Amino acid sequence: MNIRVGFGYDVHRFASEREMWLGGIKIEYKWGLLGHSDADVLIHALCDALLGAANLRDIGYHFPDTAGEFKNIDSKILLMETMLLLRNKGFEFGNADCTVCAEQPKINPYIPAMQQCLSEVMGVEIDTISIKATTSEKMGFVGREEGVAAYVTVLICKSVV
Repeated sequence: MNIRVGFGYDVHRFASEREMWLGGIKIEYKWGLLGHSDADVLIHALCDALLGAANLRDIGYHFPDTAGEFKNIDSKILLMETMLLLRNKGFEFGNADCTVCAEQPKINPYIPAMQQCLSEVMGVEIDTISIKATTSEKMGFVGREEGVAAYVTVLICKSVV
């Protein structure tokens, strides 16, 4: 069995007149996140972790922010495409451990809905996706409430015949 670990990190700043999407669900908040796509920082970090584990480069390589077809795209589509790339290379998802770092909004109430959404998009069991929320204790750009960061570690595997 070929087992690999991947790590992903992403950050987006807050912006007015944008919706906030996180973990595939819409969160009601006074600001959204700025980005070429819907700026779902959690999904972007998850895609990077998966792509990195499979040695498939990164999210910007596959879905560049200079490409018009990805303008305002739903990041769940990027995650579906990432899972196809992973599976086409013979890998299957093991689990993900995700951490969202934000002072506001409070993320904990949304975690079950995020887990459900991501498991459906990825075609995996809900129990294989861990999502945790934390703050940065008022330090740095997250602490100043300028944006949101996400960190993801994944395990993938390939059966060796």
